[in-house]
Amino acid sequence: MKMRFLYLLALLFIGFNACEKEETTNTGDRDDATINLTGSLEISDFVWQGLNQFYYWQEAVPNLADTKDDNTTSYAQFIQSNPEPDAFFETLLHDDDRFSWIVDDYVELENSLSGIEASNGVEFILLLQCQGCPGVVGFVTYILEGSDAANKDIQRGDLFIGVNGTPLTVNNYRSLLFSENLEYTLNMGEIQGDDFVLNGTDVALVKEENFQTNPIQINRVLDIDGQKVGYLMYNQFVGTFDEQLNTVFGEFKAAGVTDLILDLRYNPGGSIASCIYLASMIAGDRGSAVFSKEQWNSKLMAYWQEENPSRLTDRLTAVMEGGIAINSLNLDRLYVLTTSRSASASELLINGLKPHIEVIQIGDTTVGKNVGSITVYDYIDNSGNKNPNHKYAMQPIVLKIANSEGFSDYTDGLVPDIMLRESFSNAGILGDEQEPLLKRALDELRGTATAKGEFPTLYPIENTLITPKEQLSQRMFVKPIGQKTNQR
Repeated sequence: MKMRFLYLLALLFIGFNACEKEETTNTGDRDDATINLTGSLEISDFVWQGLNQFYYWQEAVPNLADTKDDNTTSYAQFIQSNPEPDAFFETLLHDDDRFSWIVDDYVELENSLSGIEASNGVEFILLLQCQGCPGVVGFVTYILEGSDAANKDIQRGDLFIGVNGTPLTVNNYRSLLFSENLEYTLNMGEIQGDDFVLNGTDVALVKEENFQTNPIQINRVLDIDGQKVGYLMYNQFVGTFDEQLNTVFGEFKAAGVTDLILDLRYNPGGSIASCIYLASMIAGDRGSAVFSKEQWNSKLMAYWQEENPSRLTDRLTAVMEGGIAINSLNLDRLYVLTTSRSASASELLINGLKPHIEVIQIGDTTVGKNVGSITVYDYIDNSGNKNPNHKYAMQPIVLKIANSEGFSDYTDGLVPDIMLRESFSNAGILGDEQEPLLKRALDELRGTATAKGEFPTLYPIENTLITPKEQLSQRMFVKPIGQKTNQR
């Protein structure tokens, strides 16, 4: 295993340098002839090897110790003790790890990281109807352009309390909303007093497989008392849209935008490289200033520090991959809108910019994900060929990330400067100057905001449930091998 690890580090080092730190990892030469593992046990072997080499908490998990596979016989017995790959993966995770996951189809994983998934276009939050009760209500946050829902009678702020005639509960919402079924009907509801009741409207929806979501949901230039203010709602850090995002900032720049309101309220994260690009579009490169610092497990930290110390530092930049000049506003102040759905790369953007410019955060406390992942495949050689016997891949946490001042302690979330939760009673229209969160940012910009804000939070968005989709989308990640996007 030691020789295999050295080989992997060499391959990893070459890969990162060849693509400006943008390649993924390799679990290396297999020794199946010696270990004699087949079927699901072969996958479990891949799981252990990958986590042993790259997992952030590797040293803190006894079963991931480097000596675990020194004896082939005992190692084989250990692997066979839990032959199901998914269950075996879970047994190797650290108690502090909320975000690592494994999939049995890496094509679906790659699509997800690129914003491609089966979707009917309805984006929503699920909440308990009351604290401690089993009833669940869905709050529609926005509708995706070009989707099935875009042509249906459903919009932001609508509520649903049933699916296919069955009331939503904590026990059935996963099977009703997140199964492989592409069609379902939402039973819409409303608030009457303290209760949620059906309102007689049903909306039949069909998911389109491989639907490509554009993360640039809204971009506008607002004229506020003669001042040009940019508003951007950005819902995922996706490398395939970096150039389009840069074009938006070119338009902001041409319009004379002097302030920016960045809406990350539903942004669960994504590519670190895209995050760095967006930060640079906002603040400029500031002399290639340090944006963030990475901390890997001790084996990789020692390797990077000896062979390539710059690998551990991410810097603001004036150019994108391919030499494309970044259209930067060079701002000294940024307004950011957040909710309890803002995570990962969204939090990195806020934390990374704070040492360089004034960041005014408005909304709710963020998720608290200060760690990043990579995609680990079961490669069989150093040419990037994957094991043909299965399609498993892992997305384990491999690094913790801090800003240029070394601050990374926000596992409980980034607390806003101005607390203002979204509510059922006054959701508003996204991008409209009267929408509560955007209006509060504009009032701050004008200097007319009151101490407590002007919008009472009636029926606040709270008692929320983290759905399977949200759990997997809260991420910061390194670019999967073979992709041509800017995902570091």
